[in-house]
Amino acid sequence: MFDFHNFWLAHAPILSILIPTFTSFILLLLGNPGSGSLKQDWRQPWRRGISLTAAVLGLITAISYVLIANTGQITVYQLGEWSAPFGIVLVLDRLSAFMLVLTYALAVPVIWYASDNWDTRGRYFHTMFHFLLMGLTGAFLTGDLFNLFVFFEILLMASYVLLLHGQGRPRFQLGVHYVTINLLASALFLLGLGMIYGSVGSLNMADVGRLVPTLDGDQHKLAIAGGLLLFVVFGIKAAMLPVGFWLPKTYAVASTPVAAIFTIMTKVGIYAILRVNGTVFDDTMAQNIFKNCLMIIGLITSFYGVIGALGADRLRRFVGFMVLSSIGTLLIAIAMFNTEAWAAALYYLVHSTLIAAAFYLFCGWMTSQRGSFKDHLKVAPRIKQEKAAAFTYFTIALMLAGLPPFSGFLGKVFILQATAESAYQAWVIAVILIVSLLSIIALTRVGFILFWRASPPEENPNEQAYTEYQALPEHAPKRNDQAIYILLAGLMAYVVFAAPIQTYAISTAQQIQNHALYQHAILKTDAQGKAISVQPYDPTYLPETKYGGEVEDHNALLIPDVISQATLQGEHISEYKQRQIAEQTLDAPTIPNETQLKPMEEH
Repeated sequence: MFDFHNFWLAHAPILSILIPTFTSFILLLLGNPGSGSLKQDWRQPWRRGISLTAAVLGLITAISYVLIANTGQITVYQLGEWSAPFGIVLVLDRLSAFMLVLTYALAVPVIWYASDNWDTRGRYFHTMFHFLLMGLTGAFLTGDLFNLFVFFEILLMASYVLLLHGQGRPRFQLGVHYVTINLLASALFLLGLGMIYGSVGSLNMADVGRLVPTLDGDQHKLAIAGGLLLFVVFGIKAAMLPVGFWLPKTYAVASTPVAAIFTIMTKVGIYAILRVNGTVFDDTMAQNIFKNCLMIIGLITSFYGVIGALGADRLRRFVGFMVLSSIGTLLIAIAMFNTEAWAAALYYLVHSTLIAAAFYLFCGWMTSQRGSFKDHLKVAPRIKQEKAAAFTYFTIALMLAGLPPFSGFLGKVFILQATAESAYQAWVIAVILIVSLLSIIALTRVGFILFWRASPPEENPNEQAYTEYQALPEHAPKRNDQAIYILLAGLMAYVVFAAPIQTYAISTAQQIQNHALYQHAILKTDAQGKAISVQPYDPTYLPETKYGGEVEDHNALLIPDVISQATLQGEHISEYKQRQIAEQTLDAPTIPNETQLKPMEEH
């Protein structure tokens, strides 16, 4: 048990990525016949069992991460045993653990619901779902900007397939738009990374945050420009205005479980804005531009979302606009740039994700029982489960509008309390209160159309409308209402345990603002306590490569400090390099700091 505990602590960060990765490959190896024969396929119960088991295991793992991170410890996992910034690292802290719990807390009920019927409407549903989880967990855990791009691409490729799950012309049309927008964002992402690496010489988040303030002239401006370009990319992912118009229509055509899990997708963009633009580029010039732009964008996005909801003609688009409005609220909180505001943003982020997912599941319920009216906001005959559906909608509406005593109310109160030191205090309070009022009006309008003004069903057996009404299901689709109740119960518990959760959120906000803590945990230091890194980027520095021949390296003595002993003694460190390490170690009494690094001789 002791050995297992040590193994778990040593490899904890990567296990959360490996679980969905191996699950995806196992499900892929099981094969997948055409969607028309999935219901009769003997392997389908195995797919569902493996998928749900892996999701539950992921949730347990994420909860254990919270217990580890809550001690204040930052766990760093070095891939290939090379330390940052020379190698890729995974970083487990309070923020990443928080996001992982949210991801799996949403994934488990969604997979459970989809496993009853929705997973038979298209091929490789469970496989793509776990590839999506792989991308999400990797994005939350990586400590490297380029690998953030890699995991973004993994989750996006999975989302392309999931968006088309169930087929249909509207899904294909909007799927093309969705893919095009994200391919453009990916291209901008690479351009931004190139600008940052070209000026800083590193892509490790902790290292970039350390080096950017030390740059001079054009290099500094280029790095800031790269960071702002990443902000645009993350804004596209988060669906903030003016690059978020795609969300309401795109999510509206997705199948019910896919739309529910997609509510966490926009939060990846919010996470990246907070993690990268909020902490890595913590530079006076960058922050002045970033904070002012973000506040204005947040105010406009929040207001635009609720206005769009007031005019929505379909229930799914209505939910999409409400998601857009909640994104604006989150951006407002992040833009205030203080510990209380960031903690409030984290609390509200969980609420907005789970309530939006519950609302999308509710859309599936209404679509199944309204026949040809589907989710159109038009007066239709009363559904057969009117009382249960009305009560569920009423509960969702209260939570979404931010009325007491629910989590949405607490989240907005925390944000308003954090405005005390903000220059935009009056604007923030006015917009949040007006948006809340308009949200109540919009939700009331939808409730009136769906329930209050619903017409009596046709009672004449000779009419076609009577036959169509009788053919409608008596109950919600299997597990649909139950999955909604699970999410709503989770939000109820979220209110009950608001105090310890808010304490955790405040500790998280304080931790991610402590740059020295991350640099100390992630970067190796020399004998003088200086971070071992190449600064700034030097084009004359030519490292020895496998195919580049033997090159004299004046900095060979630093190698033992950035890799493990096992790697140092392995076959990839040449004998020539080993001799240089030995000779320089004998000649030099101490390890030189970064200002003493010498460029290699060109050959």
